[in-house]
Amino acid sequence: MNTKANLKALTNDGMPIESSFKSLGKRLIHIKVGVLPLPLYLTLAAIILAASVYNTLPADMIGGFAVIMILGILLGDLGQKLPILKDIGGPAILALLVPSVLVFLDVINTSSMEAVTSLMKTSNFLYFYISCLVVGSILGMNSKVLIQGFTRMFVPLLVGTILAVSAGLLVGLLFGYDIKHTLFYIVVPIIGGGIGEGILPLSIAYSSILGGSAESFVSQMIPAAVIGNIFAVVTAGVMMRVGEKHTKLSGNGKLIKSENINETNDDTEEKEKVIDFSLMGAGLLIACSFFIVGTLGQKFIGIPGPVIMILFATIIKCLKVMPHKMEDGAHNLYKFVSTSLTWPLMVGLGMLYIPLEDVVKIVTPAYVVICASVVLTMIVSGYFVGKLMKMYPVDAAIVTGCHSGLGGTGDVAILSASKRMALMPFAQVATRIGGVSTVIMATFLLKILS
Repeated sequence: MNTKANLKALTNDGMPIESSFKSLGKRLIHIKVGVLPLPLYLTLAAIILAASVYNTLPADMIGGFAVIMILGILLGDLGQKLPILKDIGGPAILALLVPSVLVFLDVINTSSMEAVTSLMKTSNFLYFYISCLVVGSILGMNSKVLIQGFTRMFVPLLVGTILAVSAGLLVGLLFGYDIKHTLFYIVVPIIGGGIGEGILPLSIAYSSILGGSAESFVSQMIPAAVIGNIFAVVTAGVMMRVGEKHTKLSGNGKLIKSENINETNDDTEEKEKVIDFSLMGAGLLIACSFFIVGTLGQKFIGIPGPVIMILFATIIKCLKVMPHKMEDGAHNLYKFVSTSLTWPLMVGLGMLYIPLEDVVKIVTPAYVVICASVVLTMIVSGYFVGKLMKMYPVDAAIVTGCHSGLGGTGDVAILSASKRMALMPFAQVATRIGGVSTVIMATFLLKILS
């Protein structure tokens, strides 16, 4: 056999070796991890891993984005494909819990942790993400629907909170828990608005009232907040499935049934337009500026900055003083951020804000049942009260359930699990106002009972 013939040597199935490799290459290219072809994904993952192992991974936004993007794309893709998980918010569950488990098992090395910490904490990526979503979604809404949503949502939020607290205390009694312990160390942390906005202020208040270090109270409250958030994420995924099976119950990201509202000229419609990237740049500036308005207002008014940001964006939208092209830019930015950065963001949150070590120390089956009762009562009550108030019950339940999440972290996880990022403004109000009210009431009540 000559050289030319050797190049055309046959494989066992009769296919030339050269053609066989080409065919294999084409098949691998067609296998996707998220939007990336498998060979490209593996190459990028190997580069990031090597940089992490040899301590050359930049400990800044570049290194942080590289780590959370490579993990987020994989876990989000798996969550959308795995049986059962894909029907209950699998991408959010995997993106939150797998990195948390990896940190707990000490699999992620110091270089990667430093890069992600720099991105998430030093660069404040979570609030950047929330700002883009809140501002972009508000400016893209119908103003009448927006006002109706904010005014109506307080009723299911209030009713849900009262019933959730009652359910948690009752279940705690059934399992032999002390009422005071159940209220202040299990129920209140779940509905307190997250770790930064809820548990940390509560720990300081508990410390000043009861004595002892604030850190000791943090470790007692975090497990309830984490478990409650996990239940809220899973339940939001279940509610999404309910909405898919019973379409009349779901607004697919709309809170208010708006049959009588003319939305034909509003930006809530999906417009078939060529995206102007310069407008997206303007939208980025608007989102950042609105967040700065919130931080500035917090200094002088004392209301949490994110709440001021929401109110300011709502006022601007209702007064119609923002040019339509600028609203388009902010809305397009919102769609880009929610589509591309959600799963990576949750990887970062799972690595830094879901401390499994604290959870493992304190959890018992009864403890888990109490946490579940609080969250399920909150969501079920939101469903039925929302239905009575002519809201889409599925969406009302999901927004109400955000009150039992980990603050902004929980809002992202819950809404992404239910594919309803458009509800972020309402979720933020439920979380911030509900959380602040809970912290104030709990502190006042503890002073009375101590």
